[in-house]
Amino acid sequence: MTPSQGLAACFGILLVALILPGHTASGAVFSPKSFMLKNGMKVVVVTNRRAPVITQMVWYKTGAADEPSGKSGIAHFFEHLMFKGTKTVPSGEFSKIIARNGGRDNAFTSQDYTAYHQTVARDKLELVMRLEADRMRNLVLTDKEVLPERDVVLEERRSRTDNNPGSQLWEASRAALFLNHPYKNPVIGWKHEIDQLTTKDALAFYRRYYVPNNAILIVAGDVDIEQLKPLAEKYYGVIPRGPEIIRERIKEPPQLAGRRVELRSNQVGQPRVSQTFLAPSYATAKGKRAYALLVLAEIFGGSSTAQLYRDLVVEQGIASSAGAWYSPDSLDYGTFGVSVSPRPGVKLAKVEAAMRLATKKLLKNGVSAKELKRAVKSMVASAVYARDSLRAAPNIIGRALSTGRTIEDVETWPEKIKSVTVEDVNAAARAVLRTERSVTAILRKKRRTGG
Repeated sequence: MTPSQGLAACFGILLVALILPGHTASGAVFSPKSFMLKNGMKVVVVTNRRAPVITQMVWYKTGAADEPSGKSGIAHFFEHLMFKGTKTVPSGEFSKIIARNGGRDNAFTSQDYTAYHQTVARDKLELVMRLEADRMRNLVLTDKEVLPERDVVLEERRSRTDNNPGSQLWEASRAALFLNHPYKNPVIGWKHEIDQLTTKDALAFYRRYYVPNNAILIVAGDVDIEQLKPLAEKYYGVIPRGPEIIRERIKEPPQLAGRRVELRSNQVGQPRVSQTFLAPSYATAKGKRAYALLVLAEIFGGSSTAQLYRDLVVEQGIASSAGAWYSPDSLDYGTFGVSVSPRPGVKLAKVEAAMRLATKKLLKNGVSAKELKRAVKSMVASAVYARDSLRAAPNIIGRALSTGRTIEDVETWPEKIKSVTVEDVNAAARAVLRTERSVTAILRKKRRTGG
């Protein structure tokens, strides 16, 4: 993948995070070690000796929701610019050096963080640390480098959003769901604002947010803390600390009316109806609410045995797909969603009515102890596979630390899931599945016109 593919990568990793927590009943999976450099940069080490390979990730606690008003897209745009040159590494050479040394690298941007990663052989660890630390403070940006890359981002937006009805609808849905909070802006940015971004804007963003005390270094693989610490101090520890950054964001007002958005396009192949609800995140939920919502999503629409799929696809035979999800990995608000696509020949209105009826039944009847037991068992069992994944630990830990959570939160995830009760799940459903705090999104084929 190229740097411009970071947005897509981000969504895939988000889904992985829901099933790869970091601790099992038999003991810790990741067993991370951590320390702080004198300049305020947090360092986490996860030893994994399964192969002579390491993954380095540097996470910056800044994303699209931290952008100045009117500068949407600057966080993602700057992700691209980080692959330009420094005084010692010519422009465009960063990834080429990694590739020549048998490695691969990429980056991704979200609403709350930006992350850069490389996977290389164990003996190339010092190389990637030197390269990454170099571009943290020594990036050289001029109009000659910045303005053509802005055109690249605009083309990315055209190809991935402006020419994709599903992406356009998702963008409109987010803008309707969040009335005031910056999560309403797309990560890639609005076209008219991307078009106005300048080298001055990029340098200001860089100098403010790309400082060691706003970053987290995570290294996973065939390395231990004794080997890593001197390297971290040598390359990252010498970078001057920057001004303290306080992430103050405007809040959502009380939401009193449900919203509805509809997009018709000749490009639509498969119609779809979804309803997305405003929900708390891991960082903002009280008690076990976030964990109860994860279990709720699994029971209601997480698999082919879930309530929604069994009802609309198997029993009624009116839908080709049906599912539910919960996205809790945000610094501020999370979302809970339900989505259904009709079978060929079935009216979209019919599956929408069935989806709403299924949600009403869930609220009225709740979930059963049997469903809870099956869901929890499946979710906790999935955590075991995190032990074998080199990418899982740095991705999950980095996301947590970038959004107000701790390593302990990651390590105790299965225990918290196992503590969820039927009452917790049903209470979470009643609290979150409220029409006045939701957006219904309709994607359908454009009507034919003419004689």
